[in-house]
Amino acid sequence: MNRLVFFVALGAFVMFSFLSSKAAEQQGSAHDFTFTKLLGGDPLPLSDFKGKVVMIVNTASKCGFTPQFKVLEAVNAKYKDRGFVMIGVPSNDFGGQEPLNAEGIAKFCELNYGVTFPMTGKEEVTGDNAHPFYKWAVKTLGFGTAPKWNFHKYLIDKDGKLVDYFNSTTAPDAERVTKAIEALLAK
Repeated sequence: MNRLVFFVALGAFVMFSFLSSKAAEQQGSAHDFTFTKLLGGDPLPLSDFKGKVVMIVNTASKCGFTPQFKVLEAVNAKYKDRGFVMIGVPSNDFGGQEPLNAEGIAKFCELNYGVTFPMTGKEEVTGDNAHPFYKWAVKTLGFGTAPKWNFHKYLIDKDGKLVDYFNSTTAPDAERVTKAIEALLAK
């Protein structure tokens, strides 16, 4: 009898795992989401980047990781002509480290780090009020992949599939990151 219960439970687990992975595959695409541009308030639909590899990074101007802006800009410059787009998403979710308004964020990023990649309006990236992209990302990749601090990075392939994430402590030009970018660009 115990063997029967074990095999039934195992079968249920395998079926649940299979259905969960299939559900994750059917959750749509990053191209289904729209942000708002930092300045002007115009829509910034991710569908505009179909056919490109995209990295989305939640940012803050008063964070210990803020110097990553310089590296993010360098990675963007290195790969943009090959079909890569970096997108910064300012957020005040962690330690109140993004107190600036849109104009302040734009000036800060340009003057201090020469940022040329698109920046969105300030968004929540965690919790019940998180931007829908961030809710989708966590649902797609799993709870442990949620941003835990500023400068958390999500990597999206040319078809809008969320393929990887990198924690705040992972430099934007770390070998793991650049290999992932280059592999997606080569497809």
